[in-house]
Amino acid sequence: MTPHRRSLKLDTAEEDPKLDALQRKLTDLHIPVIVVFEGMEAAGRGSLINRLLLSLDPRGFKVYYSHTSTEETRFRPFLWPFWLETPDKGRIGIFDRSWYHPVIQDRVERKLTVRQLAHSYKEINQFERQLTDDGALLIKIYLSVGKGSQRRRFQQLEANPATSWRITNIDWRDHEEYDEYAEAAMDAIKHTDSKYAPWKKIKSNNLKKAFRKVKSLVRQRMGKAIESKLKAKEPKISPQLDWNKTSLKSSRLDRMDLSLSLDRQTYRQKRRALQKRLHELEHEIHLRRIPVVLAFEGWDAAGKGGAIRRLARGLDPRGYEVIPIGAPSRVELNHHYLWRFWKVFPKGGHIAIYDRSWYGRVTVERLEGFCNKEEWQRAYREINETEEQWAKFGTVILKFWLHIDRNEQLRRFQAREINPDKNWKITAEDWRNRDKWAEYKVAVDDMIQRTDTPFAPWILVEANDKPYARIKVMESVAEALEARL
Repeated sequence: MTPHRRSLKLDTAEEDPKLDALQRKLTDLHIPVIVVFEGMEAAGRGSLINRLLLSLDPRGFKVYYSHTSTEETRFRPFLWPFWLETPDKGRIGIFDRSWYHPVIQDRVERKLTVRQLAHSYKEINQFERQLTDDGALLIKIYLSVGKGSQRRRFQQLEANPATSWRITNIDWRDHEEYDEYAEAAMDAIKHTDSKYAPWKKIKSNNLKKAFRKVKSLVRQRMGKAIESKLKAKEPKISPQLDWNKTSLKSSRLDRMDLSLSLDRQTYRQKRRALQKRLHELEHEIHLRRIPVVLAFEGWDAAGKGGAIRRLARGLDPRGYEVIPIGAPSRVELNHHYLWRFWKVFPKGGHIAIYDRSWYGRVTVERLEGFCNKEEWQRAYREINETEEQWAKFGTVILKFWLHIDRNEQLRRFQAREINPDKNWKITAEDWRNRDKWAEYKVAVDDMIQRTDTPFAPWILVEANDKPYARIKVMESVAEALEARL
């Protein structure tokens, strides 16, 4: 009984009712919290995290440990696993090493050029700003330990049979490169210390003092986050947008020639040739581990599904996935809106075909009042940043807008209603959206103008004639893959 009582006494001594109350309030306010611990080996990250957790409700947090490189991570952008691990709103994610670790490690091992290193810092800053703009609290702690203290802790761990396994030859090798690691870490802190995600450096030679500082910092930052959320005015979300004032002076949609068409024989010949060509290209991109992202947007009944089906028929089903995007689930609503798209980002050598995409943020969500004006305007920057990150990784990104005129849409709606095999495709919501054609057109023009980039271009498809649209889509994909290869 004595050991049990002693353990219980120690646990009780570590409890912090104030921190526990702050955690409950953060849960009530749906504020996600991310606590990052970085630092040298033997700086005490594990010990301090363990002591911090004693003051928290274990149902409300999850601890993530530094990643070992796997095929799943190597063949995707380096931020991919960390996007997946961002906590739900109201929960706490604690990172024992984070997205900083691979950058620092690669710099010391000279795997990054100066330009690549600068780009990594840029991506990290974008990632952290996107999370904090969405309401996350991000606490970044760097634990510093002197070289002598690190050596003594290594020796103490090695001398204990129960902990000797924790010290490896790699740890001793890194100890010899202590100065290089310290320099790399300080450089990372310098380039990623921001107002929205500031760093806090804490000396951890004395773990008791370090823990008091860690706990004080966490309590302070949590308290401020709660105070800010309570003081913030509820953003006005209204679907009644003054869309005329946002109209662009020129519309690329208005300049499209919707009379373009193909006769059936030419269509069949081109389709067969293109499907064979795409099958061969898919094999090549798989060998070279090139990820491909194809996003399909367009008016209701514009033919997205038909174009995707004809494209996919030329592909090996083991190498692609069609991802239909509908209204976000409860789980998805508990994360940043881009989380669900990062979650299904294709592995190198595979093709992801999105039937609707992240552009719902600046079209449907904008017009139907599912996000406020600040959120959808910010989304243009966030989407461009994300697509640039994917492109820098080597991803081929094509975005298709399938365009039809109102008369053609009406004809297709009516044809669906009288066809027993297709009337499930037409809903009251489709008719309601049709009444907002002018508003949606403004949003689409904005979307195309603000997110058409060299690394992720918009391809406008004249889709009044379905055969013409399908061939243009397949030709565009084939040409882009050939250019990339």
